[in-house]
Amino acid sequence: MTTEGESTTTTGPADPAAPAPRTAKRAMVGRLSWGLADQAASSISNFAVGIYVARSLGPTAFGVFSLAWVTYGVVLNVSRGLATDPLVVRFSGVPEAAWRSAVARSSGTALGVGTALGAACLAVGLGLGGSVGPALACLGVVLPGLLIQDAWRYSFFAAGIGKKAFTNDLVWGVALVPALLVAARVGSVAAFVLAWGGSAAVAAVYGCFQSGIRPRMGGARGWLREQRDLGYRYLAENVGLSGAYQIRAYGLGAIVGVTSVGAVRGAELLLGPFLAVLMGLSLVTVAEAARVLRQAAHRLGRFCLLLGGGQAGAALLWGACLLLVPDRLGELVLGEVWPAASQLIVPATLGVAGASIGTGAAAGLRALGAARRSLRCQMFASACYAGGGVGGAVVAGTVGSSWGVAAATLSSSAVWWLQLRSALREHHQDSIREVRTP
Repeated sequence: MTTEGESTTTTGPADPAAPAPRTAKRAMVGRLSWGLADQAASSISNFAVGIYVARSLGPTAFGVFSLAWVTYGVVLNVSRGLATDPLVVRFSGVPEAAWRSAVARSSGTALGVGTALGAACLAVGLGLGGSVGPALACLGVVLPGLLIQDAWRYSFFAAGIGKKAFTNDLVWGVALVPALLVAARVGSVAAFVLAWGGSAAVAAVYGCFQSGIRPRMGGARGWLREQRDLGYRYLAENVGLSGAYQIRAYGLGAIVGVTSVGAVRGAELLLGPFLAVLMGLSLVTVAEAARVLRQAAHRLGRFCLLLGGGQAGAALLWGACLLLVPDRLGELVLGEVWPAASQLIVPATLGVAGASIGTGAAAGLRALGAARRSLRCQMFASACYAGGGVGGAVVAGTVGSSWGVAAATLSSSAVWWLQLRSALREHHQDSIREVRTP
């Protein structure tokens, strides 16, 4: 793990200045640890908001909040695909000057996405009205701050300074406490959305001071042009993922009811501690896979296998523990949402385990820059997810939707690994040709 001001250039294995294997492993463990700590801080914020809404406003309002949350996920993945995913792939372990220049343009791109799509959400929310409209309108107001805060996290991890990402999320959590108290007094979904996003804006401003970098919206066009070979494929890949989630959520709400969306979100909150681990690792796994590829390419497949298998095993273990939770404790956490959410523990756990297996292969494909292959995998996975979630809802309601998603994630993970195997073979053959070519 580097400290502020140090170069993060990665050297090849033949370089005499390359770190010893034990030192390199210790550095990797340090970066992964900061990833977990950072996601823990972030997840506590998200978990607190979800629990407040579930307990304070009831299942229907929690369903409305969940729809706003799903919409945020789509916008977030647009920002990541265009701005931070290319940054992590191409600017992890580079000299500081190159990193700073890239971060200024990347964060400017994230700010532009948040401003444009935030305005769209605001307009749709104001026109929609009802119970969902105000929540979407408020989401539009806070989207720029949410996306910039997320951009700082990925920027710090690309540089190997995860401690700063953790500190930034900690600031968000501290700012969230008084915001939630005010929102609880107001007692509306819109107030909770503003509290959650407004406190993220505080952390976004703090990130400017941490990095000493200001987002350059003027550099967004150049960034998009330079990264178009990766950015637009990652955009399609990310939007396919979050779009499928949104289709499932809105489809489930239309077929079964908004309360069912809250039940699904409640099951996700029950899996929250493990999902925090999964998402925390995802912040650094692509950067670490890129480092493994540069230092010892033959170890990339094993790294991805350990990553995916370890996460899947942890998911199954956490799900087994959830089955032992007594109803009294579950109702203490989720209130009236608990009875419906508890019925989804088994399929939700299997779905997360299936997704975990696939994330190992996905990290490897991104490190290899195999955007075409990863896009193909994600489109297949997204189609399976949406089809399984909506089709299952038609057949057997909320529980059927969860089982459909579980089957979709398990089958799509096999496709991810087949594509990674082919990409590794191609990379190995290309390396041999480069060595033989004088």
